[in-house]
Amino acid sequence: MSDAPPSASTTGPTDEEIAALDAHWRAANYLAVGQIYLMDNPLLARPLVPEDIKPRLLGHWGTSPGLNLVYTHLNRVIASRGTDALCVWGPGHGGPAVLANSWLEGSYSKTYPDVSRDAAGMALLFKQFSFPGGVPSHVAPETPGSIHEGGELGYALAHAYGAALDHPDLLVTCVIGDGEAETGPLAGSWHANKFLDPVHDGAVLPVLHLNGYKIANPTVLARLPDSELDALLRGYGHEPLYVAGDDPLTVHRAMAAAMDRAVDRIRELQDAARTGGETGRPRWPMIVLRTPKGWTGPAEVDGLPVEGTWRAHQVPLPGVRDNPEHLGQLERWLRSYRPDELFDSEGRPTDQVLACVPEGEARLGATPYANGGLLLRDLPMPALDEHAVQVDRPGTVLHEPTRVLGGLLEAVMAATADRRDFRVVGPDETASNRLDALYEATGKAWQADTLPTDEHLARDGRVMEVLSEHLCQGWLEGYLLTGRHGLFSCYEAFAHIVDSMVNQHIKWLRTSRRLPWRRPIASLNYLLTSHVWRQDHNGFSHQDPGFVDHILNKSPEVVRVYLPPDTNTLLSVADHALRSRDYVNVIVAGKQPSFDWLTLDQARAHCARGAGVWEWAGTEDGSREPDVVLACAGDVPTLEVLAAAGLLRRHLPELSVRVVNVVDMARIMPHSEHPHGMPDSEYDALFTRDKPVIFAYHGYPWLIHRLAYRRTGHAQLHVRGYKEEGTTTTPFDMVVRNDLDRYRLVMDVIDRVPGLGGRAVAVRQEMADTRTRHHDWIRAHGTDLPEVADWTWEG
Repeated sequence: MSDAPPSASTTGPTDEEIAALDAHWRAANYLAVGQIYLMDNPLLARPLVPEDIKPRLLGHWGTSPGLNLVYTHLNRVIASRGTDALCVWGPGHGGPAVLANSWLEGSYSKTYPDVSRDAAGMALLFKQFSFPGGVPSHVAPETPGSIHEGGELGYALAHAYGAALDHPDLLVTCVIGDGEAETGPLAGSWHANKFLDPVHDGAVLPVLHLNGYKIANPTVLARLPDSELDALLRGYGHEPLYVAGDDPLTVHRAMAAAMDRAVDRIRELQDAARTGGETGRPRWPMIVLRTPKGWTGPAEVDGLPVEGTWRAHQVPLPGVRDNPEHLGQLERWLRSYRPDELFDSEGRPTDQVLACVPEGEARLGATPYANGGLLLRDLPMPALDEHAVQVDRPGTVLHEPTRVLGGLLEAVMAATADRRDFRVVGPDETASNRLDALYEATGKAWQADTLPTDEHLARDGRVMEVLSEHLCQGWLEGYLLTGRHGLFSCYEAFAHIVDSMVNQHIKWLRTSRRLPWRRPIASLNYLLTSHVWRQDHNGFSHQDPGFVDHILNKSPEVVRVYLPPDTNTLLSVADHALRSRDYVNVIVAGKQPSFDWLTLDQARAHCARGAGVWEWAGTEDGSREPDVVLACAGDVPTLEVLAAAGLLRRHLPELSVRVVNVVDMARIMPHSEHPHGMPDSEYDALFTRDKPVIFAYHGYPWLIHRLAYRRTGHAQLHVRGYKEEGTTTTPFDMVVRNDLDRYRLVMDVIDRVPGLGGRAVAVRQEMADTRTRHHDWIRAHGTDLPEVADWTWEG
């Protein structure tokens, strides 16, 4: 234990309460073991036989006793203090423990009435665990009270802080396994306490559970000397409390005292800030829990030590069905918890087991904070007309699309000032991404020291910047999953850092959509800007448009990708995304000055279609199919296609050209593969069945081929996009290097329209010569050709 003085506000548990806590903990341990091993005979009404054992033993025992201890003691804190609480269970495969506790408290049976809180329900609880047609071995969307997918190691603490933001009455406990503590994202997450506002936010109580081992190796933090570990945690800004041991009653008393001290200290810090005027950064408490891995399990198996070693990580007795000695050892293990004291003859938990369990929504498995759709309110979205730009003629006026979007976001931020349920996160790039209008409504969250040169820092700020994409993602996921709204703004190339995290969030949404008790939550919205085509100043390291490819590999019912070509389409797409539920929306838009093509009404109609013909940009007369289709997706590809269309209009006026713009990337897919996909008849009408299609795409060109490979006209599809040719250069040189420029597109048209190559040879040669002239010009002048830099639409 810590040497901090005990709080005067609590007296600690009585002997009777300690006995009740121990009974609950033993019951949870019994249920955890039963889930791993048993498919029948749940109360051991008769000696175990091989047929009682599952044919495949899957699950993880090692972390379960520690998680059961935390759950048991959180119950006491919640019940005795009336605390609103949520727990994020970080250890990857702690499913047996969390399921056991939610069944004991009754929240599991309320969610799944067939798994009743009696012997029949216990048998079903056991059998369904890690069983075909059952539930996963880890904490998952199916688990009541969960917001964190077991196995996504590294993100538990970030999720916990996200959940605590703007929930001032909420205590979020976060159990961090010592394996997880070795990950980079978790190491960065310790700094989240510098962003937690003690006035408007709730509190996070980290519980670092050190049981010594991962799957096969010792863990770093568990092997640090006590003084070094203490210095590390205090350096992170925490006041650690220590609980250690293997004697259950001693550990129960120590854990109860630590919980009381921690919660008392949290309340003191919050009261000092909320009523006492304290403005310094709090040093929040945390608990370090040291218990043996696989505590109370088999001490030895086949002559080898198990409890307290890595051998306890998964299934300590692997050969139970075929090995009579192991079967007998399992039965002795289960009976060591004295189940006849814990469950009555009908299999219901006894009054002693439930003595410290809270009721109703106070139960951890029933808290509405873990089913955020129950708390979600619609965003007060402003009218887009108030923010749209005027477009009298396409391609003549320039705006910075994300700067205009910043005004819309500022209005949303201002409208949610009292309710505090909207945040914008990003890695140090809000102003760089032209969203700094947000600072008119709120500051940047910051609890550490400030200097006179700092700008826009605020203890109650709702813009969150930290140079960790992992932490931004984790905050926002925790925020959304507990019933709020938000947006993640990021440089396009560095969104890949959270690839694994968004994978898990997409899987969470896909699964939760199939659970009627999980209410829809606000979508996870990405704004990817500072994109590949305008990273000419930062160079090759900042050029990667592949996050879109990653997202479009995922569950079609969840993922959406939008490439708005101008300011008003960006506003329309953002409005749609911020209103949506249960999606991951990826919006790619530039921040540099770019041409406006569509009025707001046109933008709304175009975005609703997702893809459509821009009749004003082409030359077809409607009497026949076009000779060629120029398609585009993305702001810079749209500019190049329109410039190419202008060149074709001037040099080859007899050519019938159709211009198609795609905003919603899923529209290219067949409807059978994605809800937004076009039926074949619609796709053929738009792109034709057999005419050449020159497609200028924002990202890697092979993505378009993958999305369209089943279409009738795929053989006529030629895609230009980014092909890993980048450096520090001029903006136009980026498209030339990747053969996406207007001159190359005209050459593609000449090469692919039947019969055009012979009669347009002079035009093709002029286009090639202009590319050569460009190459020489930028090396002499450092700027793009005047006809490129000064181009406007003349249609």
